[in-house]
Amino acid sequence: MTEQLRLMAVHAHPDDESSKGAATMAKYVSEGVDVLVATCTGGERGSILNPKLQGDAYIEEHIHEVRAKEMAEARDILGVKQEWLGFVDSGLPEGDPLPPLPEGCFALQDVEEATGALVKLIREFKPHVITTYDENGGYPHPDHIMTHKISMLAFETAGDPTRYPEAGEPWQPLKLYYNQGFNWQRTLALHEALLARGMESPYGEWLERWLTAGRERTLTTFVPCGDFFEIRDKALIAHATQIDPDGGWFRVPLDLQREVWPTEEYELAKSRVGTSLPEDDLFAGIRNN
Repeated sequence: MTEQLRLMAVHAHPDDESSKGAATMAKYVSEGVDVLVATCTGGERGSILNPKLQGDAYIEEHIHEVRAKEMAEARDILGVKQEWLGFVDSGLPEGDPLPPLPEGCFALQDVEEATGALVKLIREFKPHVITTYDENGGYPHPDHIMTHKISMLAFETAGDPTRYPEAGEPWQPLKLYYNQGFNWQRTLALHEALLARGMESPYGEWLERWLTAGRERTLTTFVPCGDFFEIRDKALIAHATQIDPDGGWFRVPLDLQREVWPTEEYELAKSRVGTSLPEDDLFAGIRNN
């Protein structure tokens, strides 16, 4: 393939791009791949998760602007492009029974209509590969599940001239992946490595929950990107309202991560090209066509 390779990562909220596949994106940017993050919502209803910033009146009143500024900083750190799809954060409902979702939010949009915005972006950017979430959203946040729905429909319709004719010239992406960076194999390997070194592991409860749930995904693609873990962490810390730099995300030393598990993982969900599994490249089957 002689033209520049292009990767689109579709995410629900600002900060998702830095916690899911960020090192992969930074690696591909370093290799000259054109990378675009499509952010579905502005994260307006996200809680302020960093205890150091909780109770800040300015942040609470201007959360939309604050999160947009955080996204801009993370985008620059990763070296990617980024576009907003313009939907409104649905929030994460809590309680039993769960309260209704807010009127007009992303998760309540008509899937066919909402997909049009992503189809337009796909036809403009022309990605060869798209990454998104699985049918469970990675975790069952309504915006993550809606992101999955519009990503799947967009992949199938962006190349069809009879669908969304107002969205531009058709373009068919060649592969679609689910982010699976939070997986049993990686978590167990890091957990055991920490304990073997006499260190405390933050993953004990995670593993117990996974064991109870009994649900493990198929990992098809392992992208070597350990050299970019530091950039990933810097981008994540840029989302200051969401991430405590002294929190659990950063308890595993980078050297240990690079030694024990230097990849980010994906599940190949759709492909219009032939490839052999397992892969070590999201563009496997495309580069040589």
